Amino acid sequence: MTAPGHPSDDTTDGPPGNTADTTDGTDGITDVPGVRVGHARVAGPRALSGTTVVLAPEGGAVAAVDVRGGGPGTRETDALDPRNVVQRIDALVLTGGSAYGLEAAAGVMAWLEERHRGVRVGPRPEHVVPVVPAACVFDLGRGGDFAARPDAATGRAAVEAAAASGDHARVAVGAVGAGTGAVVGGLRGGVGTAGLRLASGITVGALVVVNAVGSAVDPATGVLYGGLFEDGSAPGTVPGRPSRAVHEAAVLRLAEARAASVAPPLNTTLAVVATDAVLTRAQAQKLAGTAHDGIARAIRPVHLMNDGDTVFTLATGARELPAGPGPLALNELLATGADLVTRAIVRAVLAAPPGQRGPGGDFPSYGELYAQPRGGCFQ
Repeated sequence: MTAPGHPSDDTTDGPPGNTADTTDGTDGITDVPGVRVGHARVAGPRALSGTTVVLAPEGGAVAAVDVRGGGPGTRETDALDPRNVVQRIDALVLTGGSAYGLEAAAGVMAWLEERHRGVRVGPRPEHVVPVVPAACVFDLGRGGDFAARPDAATGRAAVEAAAASGDHARVAVGAVGAGTGAVVGGLRGGVGTAGLRLASGITVGALVVVNAVGSAVDPATGVLYGGLFEDGSAPGTVPGRPSRAVHEAAVLRLAEARAASVAPPLNTTLAVVATDAVLTRAQAQKLAGTAHDGIARAIRPVHLMNDGDTVFTLATGARELPAGPGPLALNELLATGADLVTRAIVRAVLAAPPGQRGPGGDFPSYGELYAQPRGGCFQ
């Protein structure tokens, strides 16, 4: 039986190097009014997994999903098909633990039921069935204990953390929640987020759990593929091109780490794109689909048979799309969602703490391989 999770704002426990960085609350998914995020992790010295919950405002949000990886692990995603009956949902669960970790959604479901949030199925307020779509990443054994994975208690801890966070709260990034044991191309991955308010007044935000077979780093130069889309305004500014000596040393170190790792290359990148726009369910699904372009810009290759790449959309419906362009008004959201997913991936990689080395494998971070020493090594 796994140990219950706990909110990730306490980063003093767990394996060394498993701390979190944070955004300043002005450039993340919680820029979207009413959207909240909570993380929890599995406790224990050989545990490297956790759960992240994205909580919609009271009344729920229109939701959609687009799955493009060949090995997805999901729950309740069929309910989001525009042809089906569920109109709005209250929470999304992103979790580690592979298919076992989907149990975390049960804890979120119970929390929502207690608050009478869900699809009404009877005459009384408590007669609800919360629909809680979820998707998982593969991180089994990354901390050394294959059985250390999220359960219902972890999910409940994450949704409680989300509810307690307040509106527009900072979002912890790096090795937290579902990104606790994440790996991308042999490097530590994690959680990243980005947000933007458009000229129309509509806000779009993205949160990504970066855990991919593919790499976020150009093997010829050491430059992050998605660095072009980061404006440098957030913590973890994208570094310049590393010197040849630094890059060659990083390549050797990463090759050694990969040779020492025992875990199979089973991964998955998960994302949530949220907006306060009024979207139909079909429009929300289009937004989820184009957001995959943001993954493809930042990670290469993507959507493999051993990935389970999945993108969700949440639309709270507070602001109408501009009326003038008609159906083309959606284009700005489509482009922005993809760009924010790319930026969130870059931030996750840069926020990853120093590498995890233990019985579950050797996973250095981008920061430790390409950190700029005194005197400078970047061109």
